[in-house]
Amino acid sequence: MPEARHEQNIRFLAAAGWSAAQRMNIAGDASGRSYERLRRGDGTTAVLMDAPSEKGEDVRPFVHVANHLNAIGLSAPKILCANPALGFLLLEDLGDDLFARIIAQDPGREADLYKAAIDVLIAIQSAQPSAGLEPYGPAQMAQTALLAVDWYLRYASPDARKEDVREEFEALISGLLTPLTGTDPVVVLRDYHSENLLWLPERRGAAQVGLLDFQDAMLGHPAYDLASLLKDARRDVTPATQNDMVSYFLDQTGADRSRFLRDYAICSAQRNLRIIGVFTRLCVRDGKRHYPDMIPRVWDNLMGDLVHPDLGALKEFVVQTFPKPTPEILRRIKSADV
Repeated sequence: MPEARHEQNIRFLAAAGWSAAQRMNIAGDASGRSYERLRRGDGTTAVLMDAPSEKGEDVRPFVHVANHLNAIGLSAPKILCANPALGFLLLEDLGDDLFARIIAQDPGREADLYKAAIDVLIAIQSAQPSAGLEPYGPAQMAQTALLAVDWYLRYASPDARKEDVREEFEALISGLLTPLTGTDPVVVLRDYHSENLLWLPERRGAAQVGLLDFQDAMLGHPAYDLASLLKDARRDVTPATQNDMVSYFLDQTGADRSRFLRDYAICSAQRNLRIIGVFTRLCVRDGKRHYPDMIPRVWDNLMGDLVHPDLGALKEFVVQTFPKPTPEILRRIKSADV
């Protein structure tokens, strides 16, 4: 940490009354943010988020969405102290019991935890949306799906004629996404998966699920976060759990099954294409070399999405255009530079 940033950090914690706390680094995420757990002498803990603006970070969306989620009875970290100008937040510590960690230790808990996560989604989607959130509709979704061309195809297949491919792909994905506008938008957290969900058994109802990494929330389709949860880039969700949870969501919401399954496949395919591009970018541009290791799982999720009959044209295009992420392709991406 640069000396000036360190001094700002110390002053922020002093103003918050936590300057004497013990400090321990916590594993970060794909962003420019870093985290530390603070522990006072009496055993109370908090989490320090350091989000420097020079790395493109802005804590204000996190604060806005956290306040909204808490206001509707859910468990986002409470904001204990904030300095948005400097990019420091002191947060309630929700612990370490991530869904991914719990299920790895006890696979039999997968279905119950995912059911609890869907109850949270329903609570979010049933509440009045937070003011000020930007739309994540077909136009925005098409642009983010293009990351698959701009990054993955660029480095996985350097000889591809990317400009021609990009234009054709944008037209295809835009047409596929257009029907999503027929559904009223809801708050979508956009990174709703097993490593951003915590189990809080001492709480009740939907508040038993702790929520992390939601600062990119927008207004989008109800199927989007469900696809994020069940087509996880970081762990394999069993097919039985996927099928059961989609059915549970449909039973609880009363959504039209045929239409929702089509929209679910479209949202999931778009998201998986975006993630393939994002993971490539994180590796090549940001030096985070482990992200390509997850691309094969994302690719398999995408192939599952493309089985839906309404996605036949996209399937043909993807199979013909994008190389499968073989070990050789992944090595090529890991060795590439911007």
